[in-house]
Amino acid sequence: MAVRLSTWFLNQGISGLNCKHTNARITFPSSHRLLPAYCKMRQRNLSSQHKRQQLKKASHEQSLTNGDLQPNNDEDPDCETTSLGSVPNLNQESISSDAVRTSIAVEHKNAKDLSGLIVSDETKSLAINVDGAEKLSGIQLEDLIGMIRNAEKNILLLNQARVRALKDLEMILTEKEALQGEINILGMKLVETDARIKVATQEKIHVELLEDQLEKLQNELTYKGGTQSSEVDVYENQSILLNEGVSLRHKNGISSLSTELNSLKSENMSLKNDIEALKEELRIFKTTDERVVMLEKDRSSLESAMKGLESKVSESQEDVSQLSTLKVEYKDLWEKVEHLQLLLDKATKQADQAIIELRQNQELRKKVDKLEESLDEASVYKLSSEKMQQYNDLMQQKIKLLEDRLQQSDEEIHSYVQLYQESIKEFQETLNSLKEESEKKALDEPVDMPQEFWSRLLLIIDGWLLEKKISIDDATLLRDMVWKKDGRICDAYKVCMEKNENEALFTFLRLISSPTSPGLHIIHIAAEMAPVAKVGGLGDVVTGLGKALQKRGHLVEVILPKYDCMQYDHIRDLRVLDVMVESYFDDRLFKNKVWVGSVEGLPVYFIEPLHPDKFFWRGQFYGEHDDFKRFSFFSRAALELLLQAGKKPDIIHCHDWQTAFVAPLYWDLYAPKGLDSARICFTCHNFEYQGTASVSELASCGLDAYQLNRPDRMQDNSAHDRINPVKGAIVFSNIVTTVSPTYAQEVRTAEGGRGLHLTLNSHSRKFIGVLNGIDTGAWNPSTDAFLKVQYSANDIQGKTENKEAIRRNLGLSSAAVRKPLVGCITRLVPQKGVHLIRHAIYRTLELGGQFILLGSSPVPHIQREFEGIANHFENHDHIRLILKYDESLSHSIYAASDIFIIPSIFEPCGLTQMIAMRYGAVPIVRKTGGLHDSVFDVDDDAIPLPFRNGFTFLNADEQGLNGVMERAFNLYMKNPGRWQELVQKVMSMDFSWDASAAQYEELYSNSVARARATKEQRK
Repeated sequence: MAVRLSTWFLNQGISGLNCKHTNARITFPSSHRLLPAYCKMRQRNLSSQHKRQQLKKASHEQSLTNGDLQPNNDEDPDCETTSLGSVPNLNQESISSDAVRTSIAVEHKNAKDLSGLIVSDETKSLAINVDGAEKLSGIQLEDLIGMIRNAEKNILLLNQARVRALKDLEMILTEKEALQGEINILGMKLVETDARIKVATQEKIHVELLEDQLEKLQNELTYKGGTQSSEVDVYENQSILLNEGVSLRHKNGISSLSTELNSLKSENMSLKNDIEALKEELRIFKTTDERVVMLEKDRSSLESAMKGLESKVSESQEDVSQLSTLKVEYKDLWEKVEHLQLLLDKATKQADQAIIELRQNQELRKKVDKLEESLDEASVYKLSSEKMQQYNDLMQQKIKLLEDRLQQSDEEIHSYVQLYQESIKEFQETLNSLKEESEKKALDEPVDMPQEFWSRLLLIIDGWLLEKKISIDDATLLRDMVWKKDGRICDAYKVCMEKNENEALFTFLRLISSPTSPGLHIIHIAAEMAPVAKVGGLGDVVTGLGKALQKRGHLVEVILPKYDCMQYDHIRDLRVLDVMVESYFDDRLFKNKVWVGSVEGLPVYFIEPLHPDKFFWRGQFYGEHDDFKRFSFFSRAALELLLQAGKKPDIIHCHDWQTAFVAPLYWDLYAPKGLDSARICFTCHNFEYQGTASVSELASCGLDAYQLNRPDRMQDNSAHDRINPVKGAIVFSNIVTTVSPTYAQEVRTAEGGRGLHLTLNSHSRKFIGVLNGIDTGAWNPSTDAFLKVQYSANDIQGKTENKEAIRRNLGLSSAAVRKPLVGCITRLVPQKGVHLIRHAIYRTLELGGQFILLGSSPVPHIQREFEGIANHFENHDHIRLILKYDESLSHSIYAASDIFIIPSIFEPCGLTQMIAMRYGAVPIVRKTGGLHDSVFDVDDDAIPLPFRNGFTFLNADEQGLNGVMERAFNLYMKNPGRWQELVQKVMSMDFSWDASAAQYEELYSNSVARARATKEQRK
C-alpha cells in the first residue's frame, strides 16, 4: 500500500515526500508549468502556512476524542523537497526515499504533585509511528476530488477561451472577405475609367489629325491659280463653309471631350482616394491578420494545456480507482486503531478515576494528620474528662476506617495502572504486527513504477555486463529482480542516485538472491520498430506485440540497426555503451558500436556497424543495391551481441527476409558456441518480398553457401543458383507464423505462395497464421489529439463535426449533410487494387457521395495516372485526391469517413480496416487474407449477428465492387437508424493486441516446453 501511495503522489505531481523525526510534510508544487502565461486563470499556489492549515484540518478530522492523543503537525524547517515529476536517471536526478511518517504522541502527566504518593511505572508518553499503511491519515479523498474539480473548471475555462478565440477569428475572416470584395469592385471601376480615358484620348488624336489634313488642303488651294477662278471661288466658298462646319464640330467635340475628361479625372481622383483608404484598411487588416496568428498560437497552446489537464484528470481518475482499494485497507486499519484507542480511553478513564480518589485520599491524609495533632493535645488532657476519652476512641475508629479505605484505594489504583500498562503493551504489539504485515505485503507485491523505469534498469545492468563490470550470473539475477519488479532493486536504485558507479554496483550486488523468473525472455530482431523506424506494418507489429507481451509479465527486448534517418525524438535515454562488439563479415572482423535506449517502454539495442560502406547511413531504410549484405551483416552482429552479453533468451523472434538470416546463423554458428537456450520464431509479413540473391553473397556472413544451397535448405525454388532467406528461415525456425489465418491458407497454394507453397506445406506442422492487432492507445477517437472533436461509441455526435471540418479544410461541398463520405488511405500499388480504387472514385460520384483519397505510389505510371485524376477533380465539390502521406490528415479522414474502401487483390493482414472501424467508418473490403478474418458482411445470414460489421465482395472486378457499394449506400441513405447501430457496433469491437499476444504466448510456451522436455530425455 505504501508503494501505491507513492505512485499516487508521483502521478499527481507532488514535488516532495521527505520527513524527519516524527513530523509529516507534504508539499504541493505551483501549477505555473501546467498553463501558459497568457491564460488568465486562477492558479493554486499553496503557501507553507496554507499547507500547515490543510494538514492540521485533515488531522483534526481524524483525531481521537480524547485530548491526550494529539497529532504533531509542526513542520521541520530542514525538510528537503525532491522532484518526482519523472523517473530519474542514475547520478543525475534525485528521488527522496524517506517514508512519510505520521506521529501520534500520547502523553499523560499529573497536573499537581502528589506528595507522599509514589506510583510505579509512571504514565509514559506513547509514540506511535505509523509507517506505510497509515500514510493516508493526513490526506483525505476529498482533497483529490477537489483537485479533480479544479482541473475540470480549468478545462471549462480553456474551452470557453477557445470558443471566444474561434468566434473572433470568424469575425475577422468575414471582415477580410468583405474588404476584399470592396477592393475588387473598386479595381473594376478603376479599370473601366482607364478604358474610357484611353477612348477619349484616341478621339482627341483623331480630331487633331483631321485639323492637320484640312490645313494641308488650304495650303494647296492657296498655290493654285488660273483660269478657273470662278470655280476656285466657288470651291473656296465651299471650303470656307466646310471649314467653318468642321471647326464648329471640332470645337463642340473638344468641349464635350474636355468636359468628359474632367469628369473622368475627378472620378479617377476619387477612386485613387478610395484606393488609398482601402490600402490603409488593408494595412490595418494585416495587423489584424497578425492578431489572428497570435490567436491561433494562443488557441494551440490552450489546446495543448487543455490536453495536459485532460490527461491529468484521466490519471487522477485512475488514481481514484486505486485509492478506493487503499481506502478499504485504510478503513480496516483505522478500525483496528479505533478499537485499540477505545481500550486506551477506557484505561485512561480508570486512571483518571484513580487520580481523583488519590486526591481524595490526600485530603483524608491531611485530616488524619490534623486528627493526630488533636490526639496529641488530647493525650495531655485525657485525664481531664471522660468525654474526651470517648472522643478519642471515636477518632481512633475513624482513623482506622480511613486507613482501611486508603489501603483499598491504593490497591485499586495499582490495579488500574497495571491494566493501563497491559492495554498499552497490547496496543503496541498489535500496531507492530500491523506494521510488519504491511511491510511484508509491500515487499511481496510488485512495485508499480512506469515501464520506462524498468527498461532503464535493464539497460544499465546489460551495460555493466558488456563493460565487464559484473558477471553473467550476477546480471542474470539482477535481470530477474527487474523482471519481477522487485521493490528492493527499486529502492536500491533510488538510494544510488547520488552515488558514484562503483558504490551503485556494490549496492546492486548486495541484492542478489536466487529467484525464479515469472515469464519468458523474448528478444525481437527486426529491421523496423514504430515509431522510430517505420515503413509499413512490420514496425507496428514489433512495438504492439512487444508491449502486449510485456504487459503479460514477460521480459521483452528489441535489437534494431541504428539508422541515420530514425525518429530519434521518440527514443528515451539514448546512450552509447563503453564497449565494442566485433562480428565476422567478408573474411574479417568489424567493430560495432552498441547504443541503448527505450522506445514505448521497451528496452532497445541499436547496432551501429563501423563498416566502410556505412550500411545504415544511407538516408533510407530499404531500397539500396546491397540490402542483402546490409541485413545479413546486421543479423550476425545481433547474435554476436547476445553471445557477448551472456543473454539466455527463451525466444528469438525475427521478422521478414531482412532478419531471416538469424535462423540458420543461430543453429549453424552460435548454438555450438553456447548461445543455445532459445527457440527461433520467424514471422513473414508478406511473402511477396523474399530477398533472394546469388549463392555467393551468402558466404559474406560466414554461412556455408555450398551446404545451404540445397532444395531442403535455402535454395530458391524458382532459381537454383539463388539463395532465398525466407525459405531458410522457414526451414531452420521452430515456429513460423504469418499475419492472419486466411493468408496462411492462401500462401500454401501455388497462386499465393510466390514459389514457397511446397516448402510451407512440408513444414505445415509449425506454420500458423495469427491475426495482428492495432495499438488502441494510439488509435483512439476519444483521446486523438489530431481530431477537431473527440468522440466515442456512446457519443458519436463528434463524428459529424469532424466530417464538416474536413469538408471545409479540403474545399468540399457541405450543402447536403447526409451525403455519405467515402475514405481511402493506401499505397497505390497493384496489390491494393488500384483499378478498383479508380473505379470507386467515379462510382461514388454516380451514387451521390463524396470521395477522399490519401496516398501515393512508388510506381511511376500509377502515380502519373492518379495525378491526372487529381487534376481533373482539382476544384470539384465532391472529390479530392491528396497524393502524399500525411499522418494528421489520416486521423481526420478516418474520423470523418462514413464508409472506408479496401479493395485489395491480396492482403496479408491489413490494419486499415481495423483502424477505420475503431473510428466508426464502416469498411467495404474484398474477401482476402486478413480482411476476410476481420470484416464480415452485414447481409450474410451464415455469420452470427454480433460479428457482422461491414460489406464484402469476392470478385476483383468493377461489377463486384458496384454491387457492394450500392448495398452500402442504400443502407446509409434509407435506414439511418440501423446505420448508426452498425457504427456503434464496429467502434465497440476489440482489435487490440491482447488476443494476438495470448496466441503468441501459447506458441512460445509450447515450443520452450518441448525443448526442455527433449533436453530432459537426453539426460
